[in-house]
Amino acid sequence: MKQHSPGFLKLVTAAKQRIKEISPLALKEKMDSNESFQLIDVRETNEWETGHLPGAVHLGKGIIERDIEKQISDLKTPIVVYCSGGFRCALVADNLQAMGYEQVYSLESGSQGWIDAGFNLVK
Repeated sequence: MKQHSPGFLKLVTAAKQRIKEISPLALKEKMDSNESFQLIDVRETNEWETGHLPGAVHLGKGIIERDIEKQISDLKTPIVVYCSGGFRCALVADNLQAMGYEQVYSLESGSQGWIDAGFNLVK
């Protein structure tokens, strides 16, 4: 397991106090019920290319705040963001909320949690 720096973990812990998280099972239920939402993979391009959640679009953490309004102009659009372990996506969810997006969720444990729950990635 990757060791994260104390400063990074402090940022993530603070962000998680302000955001909503969604479990892999709850996300799968949203998908299966054809609920309308945007699923965004915020990992790096090389991570995206190895496989991603079905139906996801890629907007990396380095550019999402810059480009999200071009992709999703309605601040009421439900958005689920994920990374590989649930850390970076928590920071992204916090930033999107600060930008005015009202229904932002971070995937608990990221794509690894998705895999651990028995669900597959696609290419």
